[in-house]
Amino acid sequence: MTAAVNGSARLLIIGPQGSGKGTQGVHIATSFDVPAIATGDVFRANISAGTELGRRVRSVVDAGELVSDELTGDLVRDRLSQPDAVRGFLLDGYPRNVAQAAQLDAFLSADGHQLDAVIALNVPRAESVRRLSQRAVEQGRADDTEALISRRLEIYDRETKPMLDQYRERGIVVETDGIGTLTDVTTRILDGLAERGIVAD
Repeated sequence: MTAAVNGSARLLIIGPQGSGKGTQGVHIATSFDVPAIATGDVFRANISAGTELGRRVRSVVDAGELVSDELTGDLVRDRLSQPDAVRGFLLDGYPRNVAQAAQLDAFLSADGHQLDAVIALNVPRAESVRRLSQRAVEQGRADDTEALISRRLEIYDRETKPMLDQYRERGIVVETDGIGTLTDVTTRILDGLAERGIVAD
């Protein structure tokens, strides 16, 4: 399966917590036969494998600190350099802010590449809160309160939306309604990509 853009599909999926981007990301990546690369998975894989980058992440986490943009970028760039990502990928969770977006642009452009499209999953805040609250109950996460959920959504609004606006200015954003069944939303994403000439065979 290939995309019409340079024989590859270099995609990013963005959406607030509760938008379903993790699930949709896996489905879209599968459609294009490229790896779905989630930041959390990259962190855990490096820590588990005991890599040099993984040891750096563990020391930061063990100290109760946040992983820096620089270290996050190092981890993702290392993952994107692996053979299975050479012809494409779908990123989920990176970049999260304008600084990380600039890092990614610089890394891709060094190899003559750029993002083909940014999938924006649009879900009303009330729906995000409802989904996350329901998930917290189902997973027994009593500490995942509505106040904490709202706080995370505020961070998304403050840090990620400005980055998304930059991608809109570049004309590469595929705006997608995130309300509906899994199949409905996946179809909307694939249709939006197809309109931009990015098609899975």
